[in-house]
Amino acid sequence: MAKKDRINFSKIGAIAAATGSAVGLGNIWRFPYLLGESGGGAFLLVYILCVVFLGLPVMISEFSIGRMAQANAAGSFRTLAPKSKWWLVGLMGVISAFLILGFYVVVSGWTLEYIVQALSNKFANASTAQLNQVFTDFSTNTYRPVGWMLLFTALTCFIIIAGVKNGIEKSTKLMMPLLFLIIIILGIRSITLPNGTEGLKFLFKADFGKINSEVILSAMGQAFFSLSLGMGCLITYGSYINKDNNLSSTALQVTIFDTLVAVLASIAIFPAVFSFGINPAQGPELVFITLPHIFSQMQGSTIWSTLFFILLALASLTSTISLLEVIVAFLTEELHISRAKAAIVSSLGIALLGILSSFSLGIWKDFSLFGYGFFALFDSITSKILMPVGGIFISLFVGWRIDKQKILLELTSNGKYKIPFLNIFLLITRYLAPLAILLVLLNQLGLTKWLGF
Repeated sequence: MAKKDRINFSKIGAIAAATGSAVGLGNIWRFPYLLGESGGGAFLLVYILCVVFLGLPVMISEFSIGRMAQANAAGSFRTLAPKSKWWLVGLMGVISAFLILGFYVVVSGWTLEYIVQALSNKFANASTAQLNQVFTDFSTNTYRPVGWMLLFTALTCFIIIAGVKNGIEKSTKLMMPLLFLIIIILGIRSITLPNGTEGLKFLFKADFGKINSEVILSAMGQAFFSLSLGMGCLITYGSYINKDNNLSSTALQVTIFDTLVAVLASIAIFPAVFSFGINPAQGPELVFITLPHIFSQMQGSTIWSTLFFILLALASLTSTISLLEVIVAFLTEELHISRAKAAIVSSLGIALLGILSSFSLGIWKDFSLFGYGFFALFDSITSKILMPVGGIFISLFVGWRIDKQKILLELTSNGKYKIPFLNIFLLITRYLAPLAILLVLLNQLGLTKWLGF
């Protein structure tokens, strides 16, 4: 795709697409259980501070790189820093997107299975032990998870083939309002449950005694991963943002919407958890085991459980779309192949990784590489290494490699908008963000104890 022919999002489309990229299972699955483990409101407060002072500047940085270069993740660095090795940072994002999809589509497929189970009222009168067995039997099954994974991958591929405007923008403009509507309905229902207000107290009452280095590092990591930083998505989407759009304002709106979804998800979950006397500090099983158990005890359980898993599926789909677009944009612009061919070839590769990931939870559970099954391996490589390393280099690139005047022109849309915080932004991208993400990286690798954290 030539730069002059590059298709741009509309203003609303840019916000919808970028918010869809940021909003994913991390908001609805990971954030609530991290909040539960970390004492509720204290974690929420630290998380919001990390989002504002760490996540937002890095998001602006990624948008700036993409829009400035008008190219894919790797091509953007090559355009802005020719005859250098900086393009490898973009390539790392492409690889990260590919590996993430290799396990993410498996979990996304689970949401479709659970929609069917919810519609069939399979959760009715089931105990936690029974639901645990249902989840174990399904996730370790050889064929069913693979079938749902292939369907989800095909759906993602279909949307990407449709293009930037007719595929990504149209789908996210439809799905994001629907996602917000469902999550608000679930939140209202959860609050009205007996003792539901106890869940709100847990969520919003900050116990500052809970704040320690572990909580801070966990909040920093969640802020980074929740916003889809360091995997090329926002650079790619940034290249589709119109030059007249206020880049800082767009990033701020995306950040607000992403955080809002995480908070609303917690509002939908924790009042219900407290109402039925469930431990709020449960891990990922909160979504696929505990919540179905809660739904089974609620009046109209089929409706609420179906809505919840539709919500999960929508959040998953908006994320898989953005991840696949990173790969497809790279292939179409660097290898000059058609969008359809790039999407199909990429999806076939992702499906192969998805099969490996799914099998590693079942028939290949005893096989490991470097002590990990394929599912855990793809997750660990991306979340513990590639994404934080990518985030560090992106911050350093914007902070040190790109001329300050060029950054000013990009953020102001050639003087159209005022940006009074340029020096603060540069301070964060040059020093604070790389250091903070480095701590996240070390924490992910279990090395922070060497530094006394």
